[in-house]
Amino acid sequence: MIYRIKFSCDDVDDFRRVYEADSDATFFDLHTAILKSVGFPDDQMTSFYMCNDRWEKGQEVTLVEMGSNFEYDNMVMESTRLSELLEESGQRMIYVFDPMNERYFFGRVSDILPGVCNGVVCVESQGDSPTQLLQEEAFDPTKNKANEWDIDDDFYGDSQYNDGDLDLEGFQDLSFDDGSMF
Repeated sequence: MIYRIKFSCDDVDDFRRVYEADSDATFFDLHTAILKSVGFPDDQMTSFYMCNDRWEKGQEVTLVEMGSNFEYDNMVMESTRLSELLEESGQRMIYVFDPMNERYFFGRVSDILPGVCNGVVCVESQGDSPTQLLQEEAFDPTKNKANEWDIDDDFYGDSQYNDGDLDLEGFQDLSFDDGSMF
């Protein structure tokens, strides 16, 4: 059997990739074909998740062996054949390509055809790929965020604090030296 799988991405409106995959191909073969077709390096901890009709994550297929989840078996891309999890047209999955920012390609089995093909092949490529990783703004400890956000320097009331305003009643008997608290 040949699976015809279409992937799209919320980050890019006109992005679409269509793959034809032999049922004996592995999720690693699909992973490799996706990376090749979008031009991403193979340096992220990507995963596939099988999804229900509301795109809620189910069974995960990981790139490398991970700790076992009590709800699902631990499945690894290299040893999991597509035919083990793909059963019908319309079945949904996501491919996590940016795990730190939880960004996905949304996939759907559009057709299951009779026949055999060689591994996984990208048969349709439309639109530019999204950026693989979102660049986080570098933290600069010398930059004064209070001024950038238009927050006055006394935002937390530091200048109005007076030690004499603290009511010590009830705290005189507390001592942390003798271990009486625990």
